[in-house]
Amino acid sequence: MTQAKARTAASPRAAARLDGGLARKLAEQLQGEARFDAFTRGRYSTDASIYQIMPAGVVLPRSAADVAATLRIAADHGAPVILRGGGTSQNGQPIGSGLVVDCSRHFNGIRAYDPEAGTITVEPGMVLERLNTRVKADGWFFPVEPSTATRCTIGGMAGNNSCGARSLRYGKMSDNVLAIDALLPGGEAFGFGLTGNAATGVTGSHHAEALAGRMRALAESHRDEIEARYPKVQRRVGGYNLDALIEPRPNLAHLLVGSEGTLAATTSVTLKLSRLPAHRVMGVCHFPSFRSAMETTQHIVALDPVAVELVDNNVLVLGADIPLFRATLADITRGKPNCLLLAEFAGDDLAALKRDLKRLAACMADHGHPDAVVEILEPARQRSVWEVREACLNIMMSMKGDAKPVSFIEDCAVPLEHLADYTDAVTAVFTKHGTRGTWYAHASVGCLHVRPILDMKDGGDVTRMRAIAEETSELVRRYKGSYSGEHGDGISRSEYIAPLFGPVLTRAFETVKDAFDPENRLNPGKIVRPLSMDDRSLFRFKPDYAVTEPVKPALDWSDWGGFGSAVEMCNNNGTCRKLAGGAMCPSYRATREEEHLTRGRANSLRLAISGQLGPDAFTSKAMKRTLDLCVSCKACRRECPTGVDMAKMKVEFLHHYHARHGLPLRDRLIGLMPHYAGIAAKLAPLLNLRDRHPALAALSERMVGLSAKRSLPRWRRPWSEQGEAAHPGDVTGDFRDVILFGDTFNRAFERENLEAAERVLRVAGYRLHRVFPSRGRRPLCCGRTWLASGQTDRARAEARRTLDTLLPYIRAGARVVGLEPSCLLTFRDEFSALLPGDETALLARQSLLFEELLAGDLAAGRIALPLADQGGRVAHLHGHCHQKSFGVMGSVETVLRSVPGLDVRVIESSCCGMAGAFGYGAETIETSFAMAELSLFPALRAAGPDDIVVADGTSCRHQIHDGLGLRAEHVARLLDDALVHAPPPRH
Repeated sequence: MTQAKARTAASPRAAARLDGGLARKLAEQLQGEARFDAFTRGRYSTDASIYQIMPAGVVLPRSAADVAATLRIAADHGAPVILRGGGTSQNGQPIGSGLVVDCSRHFNGIRAYDPEAGTITVEPGMVLERLNTRVKADGWFFPVEPSTATRCTIGGMAGNNSCGARSLRYGKMSDNVLAIDALLPGGEAFGFGLTGNAATGVTGSHHAEALAGRMRALAESHRDEIEARYPKVQRRVGGYNLDALIEPRPNLAHLLVGSEGTLAATTSVTLKLSRLPAHRVMGVCHFPSFRSAMETTQHIVALDPVAVELVDNNVLVLGADIPLFRATLADITRGKPNCLLLAEFAGDDLAALKRDLKRLAACMADHGHPDAVVEILEPARQRSVWEVREACLNIMMSMKGDAKPVSFIEDCAVPLEHLADYTDAVTAVFTKHGTRGTWYAHASVGCLHVRPILDMKDGGDVTRMRAIAEETSELVRRYKGSYSGEHGDGISRSEYIAPLFGPVLTRAFETVKDAFDPENRLNPGKIVRPLSMDDRSLFRFKPDYAVTEPVKPALDWSDWGGFGSAVEMCNNNGTCRKLAGGAMCPSYRATREEEHLTRGRANSLRLAISGQLGPDAFTSKAMKRTLDLCVSCKACRRECPTGVDMAKMKVEFLHHYHARHGLPLRDRLIGLMPHYAGIAAKLAPLLNLRDRHPALAALSERMVGLSAKRSLPRWRRPWSEQGEAAHPGDVTGDFRDVILFGDTFNRAFERENLEAAERVLRVAGYRLHRVFPSRGRRPLCCGRTWLASGQTDRARAEARRTLDTLLPYIRAGARVVGLEPSCLLTFRDEFSALLPGDETALLARQSLLFEELLAGDLAAGRIALPLADQGGRVAHLHGHCHQKSFGVMGSVETVLRSVPGLDVRVIESSCCGMAGAFGYGAETIETSFAMAELSLFPALRAAGPDDIVVADGTSCRHQIHDGLGLRAEHVARLLDDALVHAPPPRH
């Protein structure tokens, strides 16, 4: 194949004309799906790199047969095929102008597992964390663990030849892959590996045998060049692994590992598992300067740790401002170090590992750093530290503004003896070009992830990127390192294969590519005959990129630099794709659809507001569908390390969408609930008939869209403040002054919660000030029901009314306490976007959830609660999403654990699925229950008949009742029941 022909096929600007016949044939022959709409294509046009290439279509295969059919049909239509896993690559590997094949959606099962031999065969879409969860019970794990382990796929890891933090002990992907089954570009199946034909390591046709023979001969004929030019460092993943074929017993599968889907389409991977160590310990080494850490690394590695990971000053500073990581960083740092090295030791003898930590401390002292090691022995603390380390990239990407740490030289690897000099030289390159860099990751193997801070919207910075890349490439050659040490070549680094490996091996790589893929249909432009790394037409932010909508934001986005900048904070690293742990992103966990993912929504918004999805895309029905399953749980607000706040973005979107399309009746009714709640209470006997008569429930579904399968809250006589109104002068300014905020939901449907809270607060010694609205007789409200449908003008008016009423009291020192997380925490979140200013900030500081108030004052010794011993009774605690988002769950646990004899068990759960009005919708009720079934419902089914279920969210309690028939109660009622002088419990 000529180079000109290859470049034409590789260029996204030369994508084949794909007529409707392609879509029709795929629909006819696939068990899975093929999608060609603009929104889906847009969501698959990016990975975690700076690049964006709009694909012709997206295929979601269910089997190897689907992938084979896709290859055959694509070949008939002249369309390239790009295999994709989690889409977390940092150099543009899984994007292209042809058909993107997403294996993660369906093609993700286990083919075979031998727990005796410690081998497992999986489909390419299998997520690493799911695999390790499966084999953990048998004492195994797959030891190649990138920081993206919660969402990266085995196929993607094999494609990139991934490494992970513990490669010092376990090697990289090619050291742990036994065999690969794959498809050639025409759909022909074959297999390479030690599990194949005993003589050749090949399964499949004579064509595959011949291909294997050619590859062995090619490698042998280039033996001298391979031995001379391949870098002698462990972290070398650039080019093709011809060096694997000159070993005494070559495994041909290792030629496919690291090939980035340019040679064949993987259909299964057979892996060698490793035994889980019984114990791990960690030493957090503190350094006063970056160079001192780099100089000491080789001496720490000599102690035989499993990992030595760098956390630089940027992470320490930025991470301290991220609620998710603040406590962990405070726990592991002493004083103000410039950077940290995390040294992990692992094995079966805990006493020996503790001695390793003492040797580590002695080593640090020997090199001028006495008393500079913090020992971390507890597994839970170690997990927290690893969570910070694994989030280093995203923490650094949380920098606000257009300039961000950019990935293109981020995983060069050099021998440890040159590490300090190399990093100094690269820093000098950054200084020369007027920027600085961020550093983190695998100090143990000389592979530091370094990113210069550049603005990819700025043509001058793009020029600087090219200059930095070329100068760094030269430094890598000088220090005998590898330009690509872990993340692969992709678009960013494929150009630099030729300078590193030389012209002879570059031609050999072209021979490999042409032998497997003579028509250049598989992921063209990567590794061989590369695309240009600074071609701005390939960038996410192209030269003509501009945000055009919304013209007039409904919320204040000034802290972000505007709504567009807030949307652009998503760097596509895909933390939201994790399937366990934390709460983000529940709709993705239930559907596994990129559309219903924080990343997918952010990409859709960015493409829409920049005009890349056509006119009026921002307020289109397609955009509405993209955001429909966002339950506004706010988990992304806390758990997305770059701070993408999709709940707030949804409010902004709905404001503009309803302005264009009108407001549905259901949204009107729900929004107005605080206005008519008093009247509804008087009509309770009539309104409550709905749940007693199926015909009325069916009518409510047809007319309003409220699912007939869902019960509605029961209207009752509401809670109301009793006694005389307070005056600001009544506030003495000490901790006892509180205002109990009665939200609409607890007020109208569960007044017992507010009554219980009143009793507990009084017994604790607080003074309750009864505050009535400064305007009108209707009770105060947070505006949540209006915000849920984007009615920001009404919500702003409600916020102003509430703020004006409460300000005189909070200025005098009173604190506002509430029961419903979604309501009270609106004071600390959306109020500042509706009414930015010092007054709102004061209200935010003075507003606390019931459990926060008690936990803080109990810890300070200011109050005491006379609570009866519960005799070992079990309480299962489910946290409201907003409690988790604002880091309040610790307060709930603290309060519950203050009850004598109460066995508190926290449920590790995501959103319950109710999410305000979401769980009532006829169109969303099935998804609502699917979310609950992810973790909450299974945990509660295992509860004992006398156990207590605690859930502070009104919606959470309703979901538990409807789904399981269990009664959940607010923590206020549990405390009220436990008061020594309270009436006998109702249980």
